[in-house]
Amino acid sequence: MSFVMYSTSWCGYCKRLKSQLGRLGVTFEEINIEEVPGTAEIVEKITGGNQVVPTLVFSDGTAMTNPSANAVVEKLASLSN
Repeated sequence: MSFVMYSTSWCGYCKRLKSQLGRLGVTFEEINIEEVPGTAEIVEKITGGNQVVPTLVFSDGTAMTNPSANAVVEKLASLSN
């Protein structure tokens, strides 16, 4: 996997991004911050104290919060170079 998506089950932005990435054939690991202990704190650290989802963490350690599908695809392309 080239990134992890931190999400919640009720997040509309998460659902939309997952759907868009699915249509593009992009695979990733998803972690629900309400179900996996300690992961909400990871998101808070990345987002300056807030539980903002979707938050994506890439294999190079960088993160994006609520990105567009195009931004994710561009990031993945830069990681493969």
